[in-house]
Amino acid sequence: MGDIQVVIEGLLNGLPFLLSHFFISILLLVFGTIVYIFITPMREIKLIRDGNIAASLSFSGALIGIALPLSSSLRASNSISEIMIWGLTAILIQIFCFKIVDILIKDLPKRIEMGEISSSILLFSIKLGVALLNSAAIAG
Repeated sequence: MGDIQVVIEGLLNGLPFLLSHFFISILLLVFGTIVYIFITPMREIKLIRDGNIAASLSFSGALIGIALPLSSSLRASNSISEIMIWGLTAILIQIFCFKIVDILIKDLPKRIEMGEISSSILLFSIKLGVALLNSAAIAG
């Protein structure tokens, strides 16, 4: 009976930490997604609703690109402020990825709006690759 009580006490003591860090991470993911939506020149949500696969790939890359570093941050950080710093960094990096690919591939927003999958796959891959590197850097 004592072992169960120790486990329950451990869970109850750790639960506020878990919930606060998870909640902050979800807020950062939502915030980053909203910022990304407003900064990119195309309206990806509308395009996705209209069945544009290229927009879906691009937007999915941004979501995963923000979530992966946040995941590493949850593993490596002991404070909410650290999670917020890494989360904001991930958001900025994803916006930077979009801008770099937009420079490399002329008229990227227009290409995505027209449903050009090849440009969107490249953008998705760069976002994911950079997110993986960012995650590894956070994890140390």
